[in-house]
Amino acid sequence: MKYHSQTLGYVIGGTNMRSEANQLVKGVNLLVATPGRLLDHLKSTGGFNYKGLKCLIIDEADRILEQNFEEDMKQIFKRLPQNRQTVLFSATQTQKVSESVIQPIQTLPNFLYRRQCLCPVIPQVEDFATFTFGKKEERQRELVYVGVDDSELKPTVDGLQQGYCVIPSEKRFLVLYTFLRKMQLMKQKVKVMVFFSSCSSVKFHAEFLNFIGIECHEIHGQLKQQKRTTTFFQFSKEESGILLYTNVAARGLDIPNVDYIVQYDPPDDPKDYIHRVGRTARGDKGQGRAFLFLLPEELKLLIYLHASNISLTEYEFSEKHVPKSQSKLEKIVAGNYFLNQSAKEAYRSYLLAYNSHSMKDIFDVHQLDLKKVAASFCFNSPPKVNLNLESSASRHRKMRKVDGRKRHGISPSNPYGRRGGCDHMDLARF
Repeated sequence: MKYHSQTLGYVIGGTNMRSEANQLVKGVNLLVATPGRLLDHLKSTGGFNYKGLKCLIIDEADRILEQNFEEDMKQIFKRLPQNRQTVLFSATQTQKVSESVIQPIQTLPNFLYRRQCLCPVIPQVEDFATFTFGKKEERQRELVYVGVDDSELKPTVDGLQQGYCVIPSEKRFLVLYTFLRKMQLMKQKVKVMVFFSSCSSVKFHAEFLNFIGIECHEIHGQLKQQKRTTTFFQFSKEESGILLYTNVAARGLDIPNVDYIVQYDPPDDPKDYIHRVGRTARGDKGQGRAFLFLLPEELKLLIYLHASNISLTEYEFSEKHVPKSQSKLEKIVAGNYFLNQSAKEAYRSYLLAYNSHSMKDIFDVHQLDLKKVAASFCFNSPPKVNLNLESSASRHRKMRKVDGRKRHGISPSNPYGRRGGCDHMDLARF
């Protein structure tokens, strides 16, 4: 915005509300906000002049509802001026998005709904301008929908090379270490992002990798907002580096020039996969690579990805390229109290995340070899942790009660699961 005269501000949770209020009282032309913090200012910040609002843009509407901001959004709609332009972006068109967001504002003037599509080409500006034509009365009644048929589109861009590697549990960390070490030693500067299933897992791996000489950043939900923001901008500016993160960074973050995406822990479903790999090969001519780590028993996930028009190339795992350092790593973790406690929590959170996976027919925590899983966290034997997992027999009894169907509703013919309304795929790339 440095080449424009408009003032820009943002209000988000986890930051100082008083300094935000001072900024709002002075006035801003463009305001970026999270729902909860925006509602706080609408309620309590005197002098916040929002009566002249011309346009409200709601981005990631499906995610806003998933994070239980439905009531906040309804209150925001009531407080903002009704005679405004409203534009909605949503990665998925679900019943909840329709009922909670679209219907309450569909009768407003100048309403445009755009379902983000999986098209790598950015729509022309004229496509967004067409909704302004026509009589005012007509615009108040008609929802203008901009979208395309997902079945005719590729879910990922051509510049993205995608592959997977089948790795046994006990070798996972060694393979990750070897890969990151290789990236670190390359003469060519590269940026790598690694996905994990939990905050604790990101925290441990960041601590441990930095401890053994692999410098990396971390972003996860347990960090304060200011720390996450600082890390984001720092990594964005770097020409090379490694970032470990959870799904908190899978959508909405635009980090330039990411060369590799490594999904160390598997995605929850094909949509999750698409959002993760969407962090690389961005733009019309973007290039990038994405690797997925899979256990031998997780190969069925490829069927669901293939049903979503996602094809991955297999990369063979060769043990001769992996250092025989397991015992040394175990001694390091055993001899450092803080690393040991962090590893225990990461091990525990990995199992809990695995147990909560929506695709139970593939990711069954009761089928895991816990000794081998523990080895991936650099333990010689499984540590004692409190899991409170259901027994396999109990879980299967519950599943039989649900009309004999899988609870998540995901199948090769319906890789996105059973959801309310018409469930379309996502976009992912601007």
